[in-house]
Amino acid sequence: MAITDSFLDRKQLHVAMFPWLAFGHIIPFLELSKFVAQKGHKVSFLSTTRNIQRLPTLPSHLSPLINLVKLTLPRVQELPQNAEATMDVRTDDIHYLKKAYDGLQPVVTRFLEEESPDWIIYDFAPYWLPSVAAGLGISRAFFSIVNAWFLAFMGPSPDDLINSSDHKTTAEDFLTPPKWVPFPTKLCYRKHEVNWMVGGFSVNASGVSDVYRSGMVLKGSDCMFIRHCYEFEPQWLTLLEMLHHLPVVPVGLMPPETPTNIGDGKDDTWVMAKKWLDGQQIGRVVYVALGSEVMVSESDLAELALGLELSGLPFFWALRKPVGSSVELPDGFLERTRHRGVVWTSWVPQLQILSQSVGGFLTHCGWGSIVEG
Repeated sequence: MAITDSFLDRKQLHVAMFPWLAFGHIIPFLELSKFVAQKGHKVSFLSTTRNIQRLPTLPSHLSPLINLVKLTLPRVQELPQNAEATMDVRTDDIHYLKKAYDGLQPVVTRFLEEESPDWIIYDFAPYWLPSVAAGLGISRAFFSIVNAWFLAFMGPSPDDLINSSDHKTTAEDFLTPPKWVPFPTKLCYRKHEVNWMVGGFSVNASGVSDVYRSGMVLKGSDCMFIRHCYEFEPQWLTLLEMLHHLPVVPVGLMPPETPTNIGDGKDDTWVMAKKWLDGQQIGRVVYVALGSEVMVSESDLAELALGLELSGLPFFWALRKPVGSSVELPDGFLERTRHRGVVWTSWVPQLQILSQSVGGFLTHCGWGSIVEG
């Protein structure tokens, strides 16, 4: 990992971590924290109280070096009680979570003032943090948990992103490869994906757009860390450096370690699921998981369910229903498939499942799930 030559081989440092409120972000930040601690450095991991309580147990040899700093998330009326991560809210309400996240600015600023870490490593969302840290003389790094081409697609400079109101972006712009990519590529969005992408330029309940957040974070950083490696699509890493005039440091794919103590009696519900998986033919089970944030419409859910039924294959479906959702599986589906399929609606240890009887992984293709797969 190239990160070792940048700062980790020097004297003991104090590195603060501040991820966005999504476990697809929090867990990679935690993995990076472990790597930094393995080098003998002190880490302060900042997140909200409930999210920290939901983290996996730290390795005993690293826990003395990683301080889990619990922050109280400000109350926003539109959010459910105790909602502190994207998995706790509907997709349409995530912008209210960003509003609450921005409310952490005073307490994060106070932490930086009192603790004076050498580095602060943050996510795309805290657009206000780079300027705060710079004013305190703290080195700053943006850690991207998505792959390089996603960022490169957005354009050549943070200023273009920040001044998005002057950026004449149409839906058609996203349907062809960007003109600033100097090598052959077919990278572009499909028509049904464009609305989501264009939405990133819109100001939401938090008062800013996601594109503005990313632009300010990039503009205020000393370097970019990214969950990527030179062995995989290296040309996109080089392009990122050229586009943003920042050192881009790939930290590796950082797959989390497969837990060895799951199913030892501590979680009776998982013991039941593991027993079912253990009874299946190796390489035969289809594992279905669409991540913690993807919300499937009732019609898409029905098509997916009926497709699994028609396949005739055994399946394990980790189905996350949105908070307050009335979306239901097709009538009779559970009864018709009960002898060869499981629909699991609570937490599952994905790595553990992937390492067992699974022969196929039906996924939303989020970068974290691709890495784990």
